[in-house]
Amino acid sequence: MAKQLDYFVHHVFFWLKRPVTREIRIKFENGLKELVKIETIVGKHLGIPASTDRGVIDSSYSYSLLLTFNSKEDQDIYQTHPVHLKFIDECEDLWERVVVYDSIRF
Repeated sequence: MAKQLDYFVHHVFFWLKRPVTREIRIKFENGLKELVKIETIVGKHLGIPASTDRGVIDSSYSYSLLLTFNSKEDQDIYQTHPVHLKFIDECEDLWERVVVYDSIRF
């Protein structure tokens, strides 16, 4: 049986503006790689849509960022961290849409 985790989960989906060039992908991916260095992050996954095809799957996004934190307070630190603010400042012109799902264990 899988172990249940008590982490605060922060899942972000990004839709990049079209056309998505190689240069845009490199800039965005480099921004994500810097972003996940913030010290309050305890787990991370940087992703793109998987090649799965079922009716319930939305694979229309460009990138996925999944972060885990030990607490909401650690996630609050992340939100105002200079590296996070720099990522937004340098990359927000690259995306047209962002959707965030935060969750905690019930």
